[in-house]
Amino acid sequence: MYKSIVVAVALFNKGATSRALIQKANKLLDAGGSITLVHVLDEVPAYLAAAVAREQLLEHRKAIREQLDSLASVAKAKTVDIDIRGGRPSENILACAQDCNADLIMVASHKPGMSDYFIGSTASRVVRHSQISVLVSR
Repeated sequence: MYKSIVVAVALFNKGATSRALIQKANKLLDAGGSITLVHVLDEVPAYLAAAVAREQLLEHRKAIREQLDSLASVAKAKTVDIDIRGGRPSENILACAQDCNADLIMVASHKPGMSDYFIGSTASRVVRHSQISVLVSR
């Protein structure tokens, strides 16, 4: 059983994949343990950021926060934290795990293509560079 689990949340398919990950985390979590949901926003290139209104970006972030709050209600941990970061997903997932003193990272992987045959590229990078256990779910 784990005391602190970081669940990497992707918000495609209405959160179904992330919801399934959180339900697995519930089963692996020690009583009194914590779950941190981390979502990494892609950085908006400067040339595009100039064309997008700041309010629009803030609305997007607010919508993501609402989706994460909804997913957090599925977690049965004593403590559920939400961490929204910007940048490269694998680097930020690993940084979140380190910041939380996590002992497990959970990440979903899509069906592979030729470039990332066994697991998705983000999941692959997390597995390769993590100092703690990583559970990859499909």
